[in-house]
Amino acid sequence: MPLGPAPSGSLSDVLIGRRSELALLRSVIVSPPSLALVEGEAGIGKSRLVAELFAAPDLAGTRRLVGQCEQLQEPLPLSPLLDAFRSAGAELARSRLPLNPVAGALAPLLPEIAEHLPPPLPPLPDQRAERHRVFRAAVALLDNLGPLVLVLEDVHWADAGTHDFLAFLAAHQPRDVAVILTVRTEAGLLPIREAFARAPSGPARTISLAPLTLPEVEELAGGVLRAELPRTFAGPLYEKTGGIPFVVEEVLRTLLERLPASEIPGRPDVLADLAVPTVLRDVVLQRLSSLDDPAQEILGAAAVIGMTPDDRVLAEVSDRSPPEVARALAKAQAVGLLHEEDGRCRFRHALARQIVYESVAVSGRRWLHLRAARALESGSGPRPVARLAHHFLHAGRTSDFVGNAEAAADTALSHGDDATAARFLLRALEVGELSSDVRVRLAVKLGRAAVDGLAHAEAVPILERLLATEPLPAPLRGELRFALGRLLRQHGQARAGYLQIERAVDDLGERPALLGRALAVLAAPETVVDRHVSEHTARCDEAERAARRSGDPDVAIAVRITRASLLLEQGDPESWRLIDALLADDRLRASPREHARACLNWAQGALHVGRLDRAETLLAEGRRVADEAEYLRVAEVVSLVTAAVDRAAGRWDGLEGRLRRLGDTSATFAAASLDSRLLRGALLAATGPAEQAVEVLREVIAIAGRTGAVWPLIPARTALSRLLLSLDDAAGAAEQATAALDLARAKGNWVWAAESVSCLVDALDGRGGAEEVAGLRTGLAGADAPLAQAALLTAEAVLARADDTGRAGRLLDEARVLLRKAGLRYEEALAGERLGRWRCERGDGGGGALLEEALRAYGAMGADRDIARICRVMRQNGVPIPYPWRGGRPSHGGTLSSREREVALLAAAGKTNQQIADALFLSRRTVESHIANALRKLGLASRRELRTFPAD
Repeated sequence: MPLGPAPSGSLSDVLIGRRSELALLRSVIVSPPSLALVEGEAGIGKSRLVAELFAAPDLAGTRRLVGQCEQLQEPLPLSPLLDAFRSAGAELARSRLPLNPVAGALAPLLPEIAEHLPPPLPPLPDQRAERHRVFRAAVALLDNLGPLVLVLEDVHWADAGTHDFLAFLAAHQPRDVAVILTVRTEAGLLPIREAFARAPSGPARTISLAPLTLPEVEELAGGVLRAELPRTFAGPLYEKTGGIPFVVEEVLRTLLERLPASEIPGRPDVLADLAVPTVLRDVVLQRLSSLDDPAQEILGAAAVIGMTPDDRVLAEVSDRSPPEVARALAKAQAVGLLHEEDGRCRFRHALARQIVYESVAVSGRRWLHLRAARALESGSGPRPVARLAHHFLHAGRTSDFVGNAEAAADTALSHGDDATAARFLLRALEVGELSSDVRVRLAVKLGRAAVDGLAHAEAVPILERLLATEPLPAPLRGELRFALGRLLRQHGQARAGYLQIERAVDDLGERPALLGRALAVLAAPETVVDRHVSEHTARCDEAERAARRSGDPDVAIAVRITRASLLLEQGDPESWRLIDALLADDRLRASPREHARACLNWAQGALHVGRLDRAETLLAEGRRVADEAEYLRVAEVVSLVTAAVDRAAGRWDGLEGRLRRLGDTSATFAAASLDSRLLRGALLAATGPAEQAVEVLREVIAIAGRTGAVWPLIPARTALSRLLLSLDDAAGAAEQATAALDLARAKGNWVWAAESVSCLVDALDGRGGAEEVAGLRTGLAGADAPLAQAALLTAEAVLARADDTGRAGRLLDEARVLLRKAGLRYEEALAGERLGRWRCERGDGGGGALLEEALRAYGAMGADRDIARICRVMRQNGVPIPYPWRGGRPSHGGTLSSREREVALLAAAGKTNQQIADALFLSRRTVESHIANALRKLGLASRRELRTFPAD
């Protein structure tokens, strides 16, 4: 009977972990006669381990008989053994070995294969003798069928007769037979263990399966969802399921019924509100019903108390004696509802506790929660305010709940756990009958906690409503407005947040420390579109004065960080002196959150000006500090900056997928989400499809324009301008470049204007833009901004080309060298391609080598659209195109595969990607890939050019 690698219904076709257990089981069966017990709790993967064993290529042909024990009130005699023998008919028919006549004793029990057995034997008057003869017959039949492996599943459900046979088999095991039994540990010790320990062939080997570890749960779920799981999802999934594979798969199955697989990893919130899978609920309720009434009542009280109920509290809540409680917990552990951990009884997993909890009537739950709260209050030691808040809330005692929730939030804040504090405060503010002063006090604390606690979506409407309805003293109103402004900015509402903080400044005169911090936020130049850099500088000066007035060294550090960022965004070399001094300052290192945020902000600023070397160093330090401090607020920012650094360095493998996940609408940090969409749009502009890149960039521009975020509005317009130019839309490119340039001029930052000036000059084909280039040259004087300086040199080269091609080539080569030194591989390739094309068109030497170098750089990065364009340029100029030129990977070269041709023909006919996907039963992503490959191989720059693709 063949066994597949995964049991029917399993979501995963790969066994996770279990390498050592699998190796041990293999060692047992390859050396018969042998015995193996695979044990573990229900759902732990015992059957899966056995199935995986026989899925190995060298064992797939192993002859084996498999029998299954059923969970019956009165198990059938020898049921699993007879079940296994029924499948042996074909094997017996082929066998030429004579069977021991005693095997005929099985014929009445196995009519399905009786024709292959010796004649039935006359009955014996002694029932014990009859049973002994049947046991001998079974051993004889196994011996005849050997070599084989006998697998009996769920032996804990077997009848006493089967247990007796297995004890007999252990003492008389044929030499070519190996036996594997699977058994649940919670069912208690098997009565045959001693017989197995004394087997003549040697004691049985026990393979015990433990729950999966957190990394293994992450691997299992990631394989099912076909996605890389963030720890924010994997951690709660592990806690919810206890690492039991069956429970993990059932949870994922339930989630997949509600959400697409791609969305689930970014939605850890769905685990909190998860409906218990029906199959799991039935299993747990069946075990619960096997307990007597007192044990069920005690277990219900335990579920109300928590995952690991305290024995004293449980005795008080259930109003039972300690011995009664102990007996009930032992019974629950015996049926697998509880297990022992660190010397205490604990629910096997969170879902088991949830099922038991929900089995208690609602009225009973409220009463038990109140008794639990009173029992906790009477205990010694620190007051467990978080647990008290939970129990009072579910007991309906709102006043007691609010007091304890506030105390729990204060405790969480004192330990730096802003997210927990924000959750408690939000729940407390949901209570309708709060007095005005209590509501204001809680809202102020929420404003402090919600920024780092990433609770902006929930906190914003509360603060807005409070500011609109409550008459507040100025200092308090200013603090709330400052908090609201920061939350709005986190939520992606750049201009609205900036205006709130501006309004807060007028109210914070009496609170210089808070005023200094508010002014420091207003000094950040990348925040809003309609504030000149001189205004940000003035705000920074005001912040320094407020910091001195406050005497708070932490505020002074915050303002110095802002000053360094302000100078960095303008390419001022002084910024690096300030940054290096701050990184060496013990006061910054003593504040890990400030330290991490500063490094990440500076890394982004370094990328804006083209200092990739400093960006990588700052990112590494920011990530290290954030990890050590477990600073979850910046997790998405770390991922964003990492992706930005990888894009700048040309490390594009898998980058588009990472950026797509970061830009998902479920992201917790909306501002970071928008930046990630900008990066993805810019990446697609190089890798394709162009239409999708245009769509993404226009979406970024629309959102940034609506919210007033100058960054990423300027680079998004610049990227779109460059893309439109590659699509032969010079007018559209000029429009976007002009819009970006106007924004940079209004901001007064020429570093941000450089690339838009270069785009504008290109769009005008060198016939205009001289005035803008002159202004850029003046604005960038002395700036440490390689990206902007290279853009200036490129623009000057384009303008000079009409009159002095030699000077134009030298300027462009200077830009290329500057970009190479900066490590900006993609921009260097673009400059090299342009210079190579110019040299080829003039007939100068070295042009072809430059084009080939750029082609190889594009190939290494997977920039398919650029590859298509440069191949066309090389053909036009007679430059040989090397194949394979993308790292030696197999391809169809310049010839379309049959599927690529099919997709290209439909695209040429005007079909959308989705229409093509529907027609050919492909995914949209696969269609996009085929179109990108077709464009590259045909040397076409855009989808529009496919209209000329021949149908023959």
